[in-house]
Amino acid sequence: MLRILLTQRIALLVLLLATVLITMSQLSANNYLSAPYSTSYLAATLINAVPLVMLGLAELLVITSGRGGIDLSVGAIVSLTGMVFGFAYGEWGWSLSTAIVLAVVFGGLCGAVNGALIAYLGFPALITTLATYYGFSSLALVVNDQRPINSQPVQDLYSTASAVSLPFLPEAFPRIPLGVFTFLIPTALVVWLVLARTTYGRRLYAIGTNDVAAEWTGINVARTRFTAYVAAGAISGLVAVVTVAQFASARPDSGVSGNGMALPAITIAVLGGVAITGGIGRVAGVVLAALLIVWLNAGILLAVPGNAGSQFQLFALGVVLIFAALLNGFSNRRYGGTS
Repeated sequence: MLRILLTQRIALLVLLLATVLITMSQLSANNYLSAPYSTSYLAATLINAVPLVMLGLAELLVITSGRGGIDLSVGAIVSLTGMVFGFAYGEWGWSLSTAIVLAVVFGGLCGAVNGALIAYLGFPALITTLATYYGFSSLALVVNDQRPINSQPVQDLYSTASAVSLPFLPEAFPRIPLGVFTFLIPTALVVWLVLARTTYGRRLYAIGTNDVAAEWTGINVARTRFTAYVAAGAISGLVAVVTVAQFASARPDSGVSGNGMALPAITIAVLGGVAITGGIGRVAGVVLAALLIVWLNAGILLAVPGNAGSQFQLFALGVVLIFAALLNGFSNRRYGGTS
């Protein structure tokens, strides 16, 4: 059993998720929480899982590409692309579908900057994406003189973040945020199909495991790694649309305020079994890790109300990240990796 939990990350995440749900439910039943830890409450918190899962998938792609792959700029891309989307849809009168396409393309171009510097010029991913984080976040602030865009069309987007009832299910079933179906599930399916069912996915795992051997087999290592960063940027651009809808405003700090979006996304990826050395990672692990973090945070807010709850959330996030890193290192040394 111990070997299964250490080598099969999905099994471990399911166990941890069940532990959190059972523990919080017991605390709620005994009135230790400030509000019920109910299915309706858990369903409502899924609105926070939408951007986290999507950015976790973006980190899955770049970390899997190997050579210290990581993207610290995803939150800044969200902020800058959100402003571009806000201008297009809220100020220039573009249609929603066209503005969404613009956001995805613009996010991909931001990712292409990272990819070109890392894959073709050989810059370290950590330093490169840290530099572009500062650059993109600064541009997001100055492009509209640090002011958000909250025109009427942008405010009306809030309806796309509302919760909906699932068809063919009883009315008592919890309402699910619409973004789960319109953004999260399609993105997860596309990333899964690319990684599990395409030659590009096999090439990405190959260069992450050993890019020298991959190059000897005829794989274009630089192009494959470059494409991973472009895809991560495109996903971040789509997350920008999600955040604009959730805030009913295009905010220049939407992806970098507080502790930003990059750290939680990296935490989710690593906790989900993505090997920081590259070559290992699954979509299912990222999704389960995001649910674990979101529902753990939801329980902490009920157990520790007020500002202290937010601080405990950060503490829990740090503990989870250390735990995931230690677990990855231990399983790699003893059992040769996780799956």
